[in-house]
Amino acid sequence: MTTPTSQRLPVPGRLFTHLAAAILALAGCAKSAPPPAALPPLPVTVRVAQPARLPIALEAVAQTEGVREVEVRARVAGILEKRLYPEGEAVRAGQPLFQIERAPFEIALAQARAQLAEQQARATQAAREEARLKALLEQRAISSKEYDDATSSLAVTRAAVLAAEAAVRDAERNLSYATVTAPVAGMSGRAQVFEGGLVSASNASLLTTIVQLDPIRVRFSLAEGDLARLPGGPKGVRKVEMVLPDGSVLKQAGKLDFAASRIDPALGTLELRAEFPNPGGTILPGQFVRIRLISGEREQIFLMPQAAVQNSSHGQTVMLLGADGQAHPQPVTVAEWHGAEWIVTSGLKAGDKVIVDNLIKLMPGMAVSENPPSSGDQPKP
Repeated sequence: MTTPTSQRLPVPGRLFTHLAAAILALAGCAKSAPPPAALPPLPVTVRVAQPARLPIALEAVAQTEGVREVEVRARVAGILEKRLYPEGEAVRAGQPLFQIERAPFEIALAQARAQLAEQQARATQAAREEARLKALLEQRAISSKEYDDATSSLAVTRAAVLAAEAAVRDAERNLSYATVTAPVAGMSGRAQVFEGGLVSASNASLLTTIVQLDPIRVRFSLAEGDLARLPGGPKGVRKVEMVLPDGSVLKQAGKLDFAASRIDPALGTLELRAEFPNPGGTILPGQFVRIRLISGEREQIFLMPQAAVQNSSHGQTVMLLGADGQAHPQPVTVAEWHGAEWIVTSGLKAGDKVIVDNLIKLMPGMAVSENPPSSGDQPKP
């Protein structure tokens, strides 16, 4: 009986035969397997670059202040009898605010008027005496010295009348100061002296304050670098807007009414001030707001989301969707933010498709597919 070949071979030979057969089988499988599938294009959202026109604007932090902030102080000394106004409410110019005790000033006025009447009577008598002596002098019935003495006495009495009249006016003025009135119209402050308190004229006791709210002023400063971004400097500003703390813009536009004549050497800034209409007093002094200075317009610019602009070693770039369906980097130049978007001043042209998402996964030359456009993909007009 014939023995199979595998049985006749030694053990090492049989192992080699089986290994060779396995390799040949695997090679045959490899030849029949399909090649691996290519990666699908990465879906991305694009924004089509559209030229825009925006005003050249510069913003700065500012603080409001009243156009007039007046301190109401006592001009005469005395006991404060009454407060005549509601604290914290609007007052008109000339409105009574406080009443200081009037009796001492009324007595002083009565005394001054009595003194004036006495001096006027003396002056009348002296004038009559001067006229009588003048007639006698013409008749050579008296000496010139007697007439000169009468003339001097008349001059003295007339001077006394003038002094008495001044004393009456001073007493009338002090009596009028006993009623403290508002020097300007505005919003009243809290009373600093209460009924029964002693006010001093020598120290000019502070009674309250009045702030004129319409118009309202805003103080702010610009650095030298910011000034260079304003064509023509402060004189080139065409419009001034106030951005309120909630992000809204005051309906009434303002105007620059002051610009310092020199740069502050310690801070490197220029102090400016603007004035805004404030009907109703809605803007209060001391508020922090933002001032937007508008000078001219910037044309042929593009607005792009902040996420679309990337920083690299070669500067700032965006990724464009090319006609070949691949992503290509494009260097751009940006100015400042406009809301939540970059202002791109160069590097783009109308119609460019800028990729705005999936940028972390994206590599130059990678195949991409465009997502259907949505209403939020394009800048608002």
